[in-house]
This record gives sequence, structure tokens and C-alpha cells, in this order.
Amino acid sequence: MPNKNIIKIRKKLDKLDILFLNLIKKRTKLVDEVLKNKKKKSEIIDQKRIKIILKKISLKSKARSIDPVITNRIWKSMIRAFIDYEFRNFKKK
Repeated sequence: MPNKNIIKIRKKLDKLDILFLNLIKKRTKLVDEVLKNKKKKSEIIDQKRIKIILKKISLKSKARSIDPVITNRIWKSMIRAFIDYEFRNFKKK
């Protein structure tokens, strides 16, 4: 059984997870708006934009003393998940 300190910390992590979920919901709504403006499926993946996003995240992570390997992996995973989401929700005009 985990000690009381670990239980307290895990409760804080659970609260943060709810905040992450709320942010993912907001991000999904924005992605929906972008998707409505895409005419072709070929517009879904923008490698140039992905490179820019990952570079910014790396720089901002370092500036905040966050391990950039963690944030890079999280963002790559999130980008892949949203690309998949866009393909699943793309509607031909």
C-alpha cells in the first residue's frame, strides 16, 4: 500500500489530469474550426507547421526548466492523435 504522502501527491495528479482533459476539449474545438476550413485531406498534415510547433515547444520547455524530451514526446503524440482525429472527421465539401 502506498504511503500517505504518495496518496496526497496522486490526488494532486488526478486534479491536474482533469485540467488536461479540459484543455484537450478546448484544443479539439479549435482543431474542429481549422478542419472546417480545410478543403482537401492533403491539407491535414502540414510538416512545416509541425516542425515549427516542436521547435517552439522545445525552446519554451528549456526556458521553463522542463525536460524537452518529455514535452517533445507528448506533443508528437498529441499531434499524431489530432491528425488521426482530423482524418476521421474530415468532411468533403
